[in-house]
Amino acid sequence: MQFALLLFDPEGCWESVSREEMEAALAEHAAFAQYLRDQSIPFYAQAVNPAKEAKTLRPSPHGPVSTAGPFVALDEGLAGFYVVECADLDEAERIARHCPMGAGIEIRPVWDAPS
Repeated sequence: MQFALLLFDPEGCWESVSREEMEAALAEHAAFAQYLRDQSIPFYAQAVNPAKEAKTLRPSPHGPVSTAGPFVALDEGLAGFYVVECADLDEAERIARHCPMGAGIEIRPVWDAPS
């Protein structure tokens, strides 16, 4: 099974950090990626740009309408994600406990859509 580890940080937090703080955070994620490799856990990961750079499509009677920003205003925004392969939600939680944590990590099963 695949599980998404959705990483959240306070909105705007990365705009004010020093180069040293950014490098330290990136080193933590490099260490987590190495942990996953050492445990032979298949994964992929990606950081995302801030919500202010996003667009959202919302339904309307005339079709999708594009709006700027995230779907829901939050104090914390999605900062990135890992997708890991493991047996179940409990194992995904054990893995996520090794991941650098900003404001929180949501662990969500990846839907395996029928073909």
